[in-house]
Amino acid sequence: MSLNVTILYGSVRADRQGIRAVRFIDRQFRVRGHKTDVVDTLEYRLPLLDRMYKEYDGDAPEVLERLAQIYRASDGFVVVSGEYNHGIPPALKNLLDHFLEEYFYRPSGIVCYSAGRFGGVRAAMQLRMTLAELGTPSIPTIFAVPHVQDVFAEDGMPTDPAFERHVKGFLDEFEWYANALKSARTPSMPGTHIATSTECGVGESTETASGAD
Repeated sequence: MSLNVTILYGSVRADRQGIRAVRFIDRQFRVRGHKTDVVDTLEYRLPLLDRMYKEYDGDAPEVLERLAQIYRASDGFVVVSGEYNHGIPPALKNLLDHFLEEYFYRPSGIVCYSAGRFGGVRAAMQLRMTLAELGTPSIPTIFAVPHVQDVFAEDGMPTDPAFERHVKGFLDEFEWYANALKSARTPSMPGTHIATSTECGVGESTETASGAD
């Protein structure tokens, strides 16, 4: 079954290298017959979060309306993240936090990378928590890319053909979850979490529901 896959990339640095991983994973999905949309924060240039998309009363900025349309049509999200000081890039967090209901009932997959040998996995652990709270829980498999500047050319082609074999399990698993949730989603499903920790009486945080500081 053909899927609409949205790839979220959150680096705006001048000498960024993660775009190579974006181009690689984008090509892998398209080769399998899926439609992809790459949401690159360097191109969309979102402002720092003031109001979430849902908090606008029909007058959201045009860039948020465009993203909302892409997200609503999506069957799943692939988040490509580097690692900044054991965390995720600030531009990526800013992108993620602008939306909420548009993520619901869709899986996410994490592609993490670094210039060193650990492949950004510490950022991936933070992403798992964030994505789950946003309503787009990540699939079990993570595709980690160490030495991203060396393993992919500028156009995303791998310097070692073995990478195309390594990514197969990640792609297969993402497709399974995306197809399962696509079959289960209906237009009548509510745009809310079924049960958050706050709704269950655990904790007092309201950041996800209201966007409050």
